[in-house]
Formats: sequence, C-alpha cells, structure tokens
Amino acid sequence: MEQEKNISKTSPMRKIRIEKVVLSVGGIGEELEKGVKLLKILTGRTPSKMKSKKRIPSLGVKPGLEVGAMVTIRKNPEEILKTMLITEDNKLKKKQISENNFSFGVKEYIEIPGVEYQREIGIKGFDVTVVFKRAGRRVKLRKIKRGKIPKRQIISREEIIKFLEDKFETEFT
Repeated sequence: MEQEKNISKTSPMRKIRIEKVVLSVGGIGEELEKGVKLLKILTGRTPSKMKSKKRIPSLGVKPGLEVGAMVTIRKNPEEILKTMLITEDNKLKKKQISENNFSFGVKEYIEIPGVEYQREIGIKGFDVTVVFKRAGRRVKLRKIKRGKIPKRQIISREEIIKFLEDKFETEFT
C-alpha cells in the first residue's frame, strides 16, 4: 500500500500543468475599445469580443451588445503569469483560488514591468484567470468516444497553492 502511494506521487499522469492564461477586460463602447488596445499591446494578439446575452436596463446593456474582450494564451503561459504576479507582489489570497483555476485583477496596467503609460488608453485594469490541467483531461472534452474522468483528476485548492509556492514563490494570506 505504501509503495502505491509513492508511485502516484511520481506518476507523470498526476503532474499539474498550466493549460491557459486568460486576460479579460470589460466595458461598453469607448471603454471597451481602450481595453482591446490594452490587451493588444500586452499580448501582441487580437482580442475576441464578448457579446451580452441578457438585458440589464440599469447598466444600459441589451442582448447582442459588446461588453468585454479577452485573449487566451496557451503557448508559454508561464512567462505571462510571472509578469502578472509581479504586479501583485507575488501575494494572493486563498479565496481567489477554486478547483482547477484561480483569478486575480490588475488595477493598473502601468504596474507591469516594461509597459509604459499610453495616453490614448489612460489608466485601465484587467482580470487574469489561470486554468490548470492534468494529463487525460482531453478524454472528457473530445467529441468522439468521450469519457468520464474521476474526481481525483480535479486539481484542488491545496494542490494549486503548493504548485504556485514551489514554482512561482507566491505567498498566500
């Protein structure tokens, strides 16, 4: 029994990896255009815009109105994550972490090292979401011969905290 536990710790199927980092910004009209420019400057990629599905009269939102933009980074997400964690001084709250992912907000983009103030954008913030995965996740997502994956495949909060402490030297409060 003890030998089985040691095997599971070193198994490559149990290894945690970063699947993607998503940068997103919200706004309507001119504010959204500023956010799209910001995401384009930070990533060098064109963001995709999100449309609303519900009507919210108090905010002036109607179905089909563009209310946000996002960029998904799958290739080399560690570099982007390191720079984004620097803006938070490598400190996160435990309540920001859930199963398989965590999120945090960057209040001002000028806090990011190497990024200068852009007059046409002004002061703008955005959200960062990091999604984790283990080997075998595709079994659940594929179209043909889709299968179920067990509960142990889900990455818990404690595992994410340990991963971030080891790899990115992040502190938690």
